[in-house]
Amino acid sequence: MIETAERTVVDGIEKRLFIGGEWRDATGGETLTVEDPSTAEPLAEVADATPDDAMAALGAAHEVQAEWRNYPPRERGEVLRRAFEKIVSRTDELALLMTLEMGKSLAESKAEIAYAAEFFRWFSEEAVRIEGRYAVPPGGAGRMLTMKQPVGPCILITPWNFPMAMGTRKIGPAVAAGCTMVVKPAEQTPLCMLALAQILEESGLPGGVLNVITSSQSGSVMGPLISDPRARKLSFTGSTEVGRKLIGQSAGQILRVSMELGGNAPFIVFDDADVDAAVEGAMVAKMRNMGEACTSANRFHVADSVAGEFAEKLARRMDAMKIGRGTEEGVEVGPLIDGAQRDKVQALVEDALGKGAKALVGGDKVEGAGYFYCPTVLDEVPRDATLLHEEIFGPVAPVASFGSEEEAIAAANDTEYGLVAYVFTGDLKRALRVCEGLETGMVGLNQGIVSNASAPFGGVKHSGFGREGGAEGIEEYLQTKYVAISS
Repeated sequence: MIETAERTVVDGIEKRLFIGGEWRDATGGETLTVEDPSTAEPLAEVADATPDDAMAALGAAHEVQAEWRNYPPRERGEVLRRAFEKIVSRTDELALLMTLEMGKSLAESKAEIAYAAEFFRWFSEEAVRIEGRYAVPPGGAGRMLTMKQPVGPCILITPWNFPMAMGTRKIGPAVAAGCTMVVKPAEQTPLCMLALAQILEESGLPGGVLNVITSSQSGSVMGPLISDPRARKLSFTGSTEVGRKLIGQSAGQILRVSMELGGNAPFIVFDDADVDAAVEGAMVAKMRNMGEACTSANRFHVADSVAGEFAEKLARRMDAMKIGRGTEEGVEVGPLIDGAQRDKVQALVEDALGKGAKALVGGDKVEGAGYFYCPTVLDEVPRDATLLHEEIFGPVAPVASFGSEEEAIAAANDTEYGLVAYVFTGDLKRALRVCEGLETGMVGLNQGIVSNASAPFGGVKHSGFGREGGAEGIEEYLQTKYVAISS
């Protein structure tokens, strides 16, 4: 049963669609149910948008695009700065809201709120650093001028696992660049995005620049927007399977596309690494967000001589973690997002065990209410185990050993994904060789986290393309125009 304080936070969030600066019900008045994954009970009802609602949102974004692109960069930045300050001041209530609809512990939710806010602070400063260039052509005749201009109305689709940070990571650069947008959050976690829309409204963002539609029918609602010539960019964070379909749909209008897709992150521990430090890094890389992160360490490749020690120490640490509702004191492991995700994790574990892996700890779901799964360490995982090749998205750490550096790199690269890898070694030369040899967009060297608002986040291969965050992040929302000048 939801507590009074929790109900107060949930009730304080607008649950209608935000279109053209106004809060409105969905056409037909339909709603969708937001569930508390720790209890499997209803948490709230929010508007369930129709295709007509989505088109109205795009129309609002298109209508104000010309005006918004001409807003002074400093004023665009100040909107983001004010929103940053509001998010920070409301950390406790926003963290509670996130925990209720997504399941992570309050401590993790507070960490995400801080991370989410940083994107607004970072891009508030980038708004005034959009630059072109003026040059003399090599032949000396005439002059060359290049300018950076906003792409135009953007379609932004965000996932459920980081419901606020994935929003600010897209909205921040769009606002800074002068783009309007339609945002569609995941149906499991729409409340954080609605709260973010309220904050931006309070911070002075003009009506129509940000439009938020919540819907249980993503394909039928977003498809017409992607096919509409008024849209000029699509940014999506989610599975590779869905991303592939969206890329195909975007081809009709030749949209500017950014895709942050699935991962299968290798975590490599060499024999010269500090094993205790590697275990600490593994706990961060694996157990952040209950393992429901595209950057989560998905498979552990450990040198033969230290594999047993590493697995045993990791198992002890994971076995000691407190499982429970994220609002409870001391809880470190909350529920998975829903029953389907828990069933997927269970199936992957059973497949590995059936092929010879050994469960050092965990290996099963937690009985009772909610979608909890025990932190699990699997040792001696065979190469044909499915969970070495698919994204687990749960608190399961499969450990496999290797004999040589070349074998470790080959095993790490033996996947269609290429988002992030983690490397632990005490040898600087080896570190550089391995980092250069890994086919990923990011590497955590002797640390278990790479996410940083001031750094470019993104992958290669089937993990997508484009970068979010850092100086590179705003470029995804800008196009270059070249002007040839006669002298």
